[in-house]
Amino acid sequence: MSSSESTVNNGVNVEALLGAREALSEAPEAAQFTWRATNEWKNGTHSHSTVEKFHGLGEEQARTKTFEFEADHPECFASEDIGATPVEIVLVGLASCLTAGVAAVAQHRDIQLNSVKATVEGDMDIAGILGIDSDVRNGFNGIKVHYEIDADATPDEINAVVAQSQKRSAVYDMVTNPTRVAVEVS
Repeated sequence: MSSSESTVNNGVNVEALLGAREALSEAPEAAQFTWRATNEWKNGTHSHSTVEKFHGLGEEQARTKTFEFEADHPECFASEDIGATPVEIVLVGLASCLTAGVAAVAQHRDIQLNSVKATVEGDMDIAGILGIDSDVRNGFNGIKVHYEIDADATPDEINAVVAQSQKRSAVYDMVTNPTRVAVEVS
């Protein structure tokens, strides 16, 4: 069954995604994107971030609205708990990216999703961040993603959808492979 004849509706326009993939294959320079977030310190460990513009398709792009995020630390770290911690925001990014992929892959494979829930946990020894033990890594020791997926598909088909989502996820790639990060002060 072609995607235009499909009765599956997970809210993903697969035809548009495939069209974009084809167009960008023919114009690889347009596939070069620069995503941006700005962040402003407020007080203590609280900061405010916005996401508004990015560069892609060969030119500056503006979002239809500005997205805003608060980040802080919980009270047990002598903070005000105004927002999620930055490491929790990373987990949100991973869960969101993988779940978007699940929806897109399922739509492309004519699998109707009924519900998808991801629980993401990151284990961390904070003795590194706090400077208690310089041999302890500052980041996650490991991350676990657990899905509960109800779909009109076999368990093997659902596992294949999740595996394909994982293979194409930008955030999964970022947290599982080293990424060069340059930090500058002006």
